[in-house]
Amino acid sequence: MKKLLVANRGEIARRVFRTAKMMGISTVAVYSDPDAEAPHVVDADEAVNLPGAAPTDTYLDIDAVLAAAHLTGADAIHPGYGFLSENEAFASACAEAGIVFVGPSPEAIAAMGSKIEAKRLMADAGVPVLPGVTLGADATADELAAALEVTGVPALVKAAFGGGGRGMRIVHHGSALAEEVTAARREAGAAFGDDTVFLERFVEHPRHVEVQVFGDSHGNVAHLFERECSIQRRYQKVIEEAPSPAVDDGLRAELCTAAVAAARAIDYVGAGTVEFVLADDGRFFFLEVNTRLQVEHPVTEMVTGVDLVEAQLRVARGEPLPVDLVAATLDGHAIEARLYAEDVAADYAPATGRIERLSFGWDDDVRVDSGYESGSMVSTYYDAMLAKVISHAATRDVAIDRLAGALVRADVHGPTTNRDLLVNVLRHDDFRAGRTDTGFLARHDCTTPLASLAVRRVHAVAAAIARQCEHRAGQTLPSGWRNVPTAYQRAEFTDVLVEYRFGRDGLDVLVDGDEIAARLASAELLSSGDDGGQVQVGLVVDDVRRLVQVHRVGAVSYVDDATCSSTLVDAERFPLPDDFADPGSLLAPMPGSVVRILGTVGDIVEAGDTIIVVEAMKMEHRIDCPTAGTIAAILVDVGEQVDTGTLLASVDDHDHDDDQDQSASPAPADREIETSGS
Repeated sequence: MKKLLVANRGEIARRVFRTAKMMGISTVAVYSDPDAEAPHVVDADEAVNLPGAAPTDTYLDIDAVLAAAHLTGADAIHPGYGFLSENEAFASACAEAGIVFVGPSPEAIAAMGSKIEAKRLMADAGVPVLPGVTLGADATADELAAALEVTGVPALVKAAFGGGGRGMRIVHHGSALAEEVTAARREAGAAFGDDTVFLERFVEHPRHVEVQVFGDSHGNVAHLFERECSIQRRYQKVIEEAPSPAVDDGLRAELCTAAVAAARAIDYVGAGTVEFVLADDGRFFFLEVNTRLQVEHPVTEMVTGVDLVEAQLRVARGEPLPVDLVAATLDGHAIEARLYAEDVAADYAPATGRIERLSFGWDDDVRVDSGYESGSMVSTYYDAMLAKVISHAATRDVAIDRLAGALVRADVHGPTTNRDLLVNVLRHDDFRAGRTDTGFLARHDCTTPLASLAVRRVHAVAAAIARQCEHRAGQTLPSGWRNVPTAYQRAEFTDVLVEYRFGRDGLDVLVDGDEIAARLASAELLSSGDDGGQVQVGLVVDDVRRLVQVHRVGAVSYVDDATCSSTLVDAERFPLPDDFADPGSLLAPMPGSVVRILGTVGDIVEAGDTIIVVEAMKMEHRIDCPTAGTIAAILVDVGEQVDTGTLLASVDDHDHDDDQDQSASPAPADREIETSGS
């Protein structure tokens, strides 16, 4: 293996390149048009463009990826995760082309592609599986009832192919089974092209626990202990850790023995993960095998000291399992948080735009894996994960504190992120106590912003002072000087108004008309530029001193202190009236591509009916009708790219009085369907 192409993008491509270079292997990146300036392209020794933007035209195009390998003389391909990583046809195509596929055999991938076949293989291998029954396309009421007798209630209807929560329905009562099976079939067929479903026992309040396994071409199989990934939203992992706080030495031995048996049953070669559901009584059941490296692999690396990518590359070139892998032991505790560009308050809608600053202050015990840097663009085409932040410590409590602190102190300026959610989870009493399961986020509200209203007001004052400091930089007049000392200066943001003046007795401040006892301790201009600058402001408010960093970019001020962050946007000086958009307007809630139009002009619709579906960042978002009426116009076509706020369609509300005040009413978007990609 002399030259390695990574058929992926972002942080996993950079992660693989890092180890490959350490091993003396040349590296090749592939990139789509939107990724032309992405960090993973710069990190590689060579890079090949895959023309286009959509994943199907670029990172999922097997012929294009293989052509890039031939063009550069790459003799091996690492698929990363997502995209083609678990694609049997891609693994076979690599073999036919004489290129080493860094992963398991096509046969192993195929064996785990069907959940029904995978369960059968695991049961034969002695791995605990949940009772289940495959449901025929024309299953009768008696057959459905018999299936429910096998599984018991609650039961789970699941699609045989695919994942991400699609084709999945929970059944609590037998009377609802037929309806839920029909709905699951319809969803599975639309998502995966195969509407086969099966019924299995549903474990209530389970933990999601998985075991890292490794096999080589010499028949050796080993494990690297377990990870817990129970903090999830909509079946997507958010926080992972190793080891699991719920697993003792005895249970660990059972889990790892079962995982190794699962890997042996399919002659597994390379890195893989055997996933289980863990019931509160300590019993565990097979869920699936991920035939690739997992997103959360860093926590295993940090508690074992094993470079899993290096092990993958060594095994792929025919070497036996590394000695340090076979002899690995657990050292301390590691936790990973996935930092996403998304608006949690807007139902986790993905966010896009330029990252103005992405900076983490960390030591050797906090690791950051990211596919983005300051100045990178977050587009609508790919996954919204900005970075994985991973902490390691001797104990779980210290690892939690270290990770929460690293997240809070990071400079994350640009698109809205889920940082506050992550910190709230880490600091939650139940999480700290290890009381976690897959329903944690549904049960606990962790969406409260870290910056309280009082702190946000302090941040607004700091932003106002910082702006004045910038304006006065290099001039002879002191910051904030006025020839009418009794007059207040104003700094108006979209949600807060700051008025201040400097007098003989110090600083007088009003925030939204309320007087605040504040004193300016310092104001230092750290940097400046045409589009903004950075100022460090020391404020004493109610006898508490805060050192606040203000980074201004155009009309936006990003404000950070040691406890939380705020984003403040200058109010429009001459705002346009907001009464031009009709209440029946369907507006794009984010940039994306129109993938389906479900109505035509003249259709009579009800409030909540889905009219248009927009795809952004692997997800489909339904644009629902905000009012009952008749579709008056469809203003976009399938395949068209749209920006946030684009008028997609309009509905004529027959009950609407044209003389009354009208206001824009963006339709809600439900983020519910994950499409292919990474």
